[in-house]
Amino acid sequence: MTKPAVDFWFDFASTYSYLAAARIRTLAADMKVAITFRPFLLGPIFKTQGWDTSPFNLYPAKGRYMWRDLERQCADQGLPLKRPDPFPQHSVLAARVALIGLGQDWGDDFCVNVFRAQFGEGRSISEPATLAAVLADLNVVAEPVLAAAQADDNKARLRTQTEDAARYNIFGAPSFTTSDGELFWGNDRLEQALAWARRLG
Repeated sequence: MTKPAVDFWFDFASTYSYLAAARIRTLAADMKVAITFRPFLLGPIFKTQGWDTSPFNLYPAKGRYMWRDLERQCADQGLPLKRPDPFPQHSVLAARVALIGLGQDWGDDFCVNVFRAQFGEGRSISEPATLAAVLADLNVVAEPVLAAAQADDNKARLRTQTEDAARYNIFGAPSFTTSDGELFWGNDRLEQALAWARRLG
């Protein structure tokens, strides 16, 4: 029997993906569901909806609510929170590096730690130095990884992954998909996605 599985789709600039990334592995292990981290870019998807930035910036009341909600949820999860400036962060390089790591054994940890660096410490994830520091904390030599991340074939992989997200009709992050193509959107739907995957398994 195939182990139940969920794909975790996220953009590093997504606030609620920070919450999901921090807890998904523990929840999935408890429920015996395999997790695959799937970084993608929300920017191209937002553009198809006529947005040139985060909806939390376009709709100030929604943005104010989100940041207060994030404060509450981070407190509940015991997560640090420091609002990065600017918001949203430019997440392309982080996503490209993540794809390198996800082909090795440090990718999941890198993703979780990038979220913490950004939303827990307020650091700029668009800066190679920030990503190099995250890599160093994982005992990964940064220079060759950053170079590989910027290679044309890896850039194409990220474009393809973003196109795959669009084919799943993903419109926001975090999102979760199961082997039957079911889509769940939002940190508050993580448990439901895992439970759905278990039923399929």
